Amino acid sequence: MQSGEASSESTARRNIPVLTIAQMLGASGGPIIIALGGLIGQSLAPSPFLFTLPVFTYTLAMALGTLPAAWLMRRWGRPCAYLIGASIGVIGGTIATLALFMSSFWLFCLGTFGAGFYASYVQSYRFAGTDGVPRERHARAISWIMVGGLLAAILGPQLVILTRDMAPGVPFAGAFASQTILAALAILVLTRLRPVESHSVVSQTDGEVRSTGAFLRTPRYMLAVATGIVSYALMNLMMTAAPMAMVGCGISIDDATLGIQWHALAMFAPSFLTGRLIERFGAERVAAVGLLLIGGAAVVALFGLEVGHFWGSLILLGIGWNFGFIGATAMLASTHQLEERTRAQGLNDFLVFGSVAIASLSSGPVLNSSGWALLNTLVFPIVALVLVPLLWSWRRNT
Repeated sequence: MQSGEASSESTARRNIPVLTIAQMLGASGGPIIIALGGLIGQSLAPSPFLFTLPVFTYTLAMALGTLPAAWLMRRWGRPCAYLIGASIGVIGGTIATLALFMSSFWLFCLGTFGAGFYASYVQSYRFAGTDGVPRERHARAISWIMVGGLLAAILGPQLVILTRDMAPGVPFAGAFASQTILAALAILVLTRLRPVESHSVVSQTDGEVRSTGAFLRTPRYMLAVATGIVSYALMNLMMTAAPMAMVGCGISIDDATLGIQWHALAMFAPSFLTGRLIERFGAERVAAVGLLLIGGAAVVALFGLEVGHFWGSLILLGIGWNFGFIGATAMLASTHQLEERTRAQGLNDFLVFGSVAIASLSSGPVLNSSGWALLNTLVFPIVALVLVPLLWSWRRNT
């Protein structure tokens, strides 16, 4: 092994725990917004059709932030870009907290928009974990970064429960104040991140970067993108609506929040094994299992409206997302070269989180107009739309 390659891999290994901790701190904001965004919308929004707007602005900003984040990473490197992202997270959390004290719905949406911009940087940590890592170990590196999400799944909902009454007369303000503190802690952690260049990937492009249109015309790239879109958008559609559906069925806010916590745990706990499963069975097969589990979550949700039905559905949904999304990420990592990584990854995240934003905005109106049952029924044709070409691609490559 050449000295430059050895140095890059050594730096990459040291970066992984930094990224994992940063993932834990940054991803904790998501469960807070998902658990509370719709409920706060119900109390502050001027119209029922705007109940999930805070969650929509969060996911919209996550999509819009991907391209500027990719540009900053390409221009100044990942460490600098990530520090900027965490600083935006501090600003967003502060605005959301002030908005609750002022009972301002629109200011609260602005705060969740800032949190979404921060999340667009957090989402790319999984790609940063592959920098300097040999291609055959990409899936395992991605999985380790996603383990930080497991810790976030515990931290975020518990902060909601512990801080919900911290500010007398202003429900949930403490949760968003804690979100601000977590982003500030992430800044301290990210100062330990070091830039790394990969010497283990042999360039096949001679430094030439394909255009956006060229990526959109690449079947394997688009299949990876479509798998990520369906895995994440369907998960978000069901997850955003679930707390409102639970409370609407007479389930307590604490039980609804714990349901989101179990869901978030299920989203990230399999990460200890997902990378190994991908190495053994292939990314397409693992992603296909993930989509089937998302369909299974919809089946469980249709069986009843008790706490157990909601929690069981959310747990299956979380596991399905983990397999589907990490599988899609591993597929995507094999579709581009080193010189193309920021453009390919930024375009993917823009398309994925743009779809997630649409799902977030749609969940409230669908739930209010058609009910929880129809929302879950919509899952089946969408899963089938991507599952069929995914299985065909796997069979063709075996």
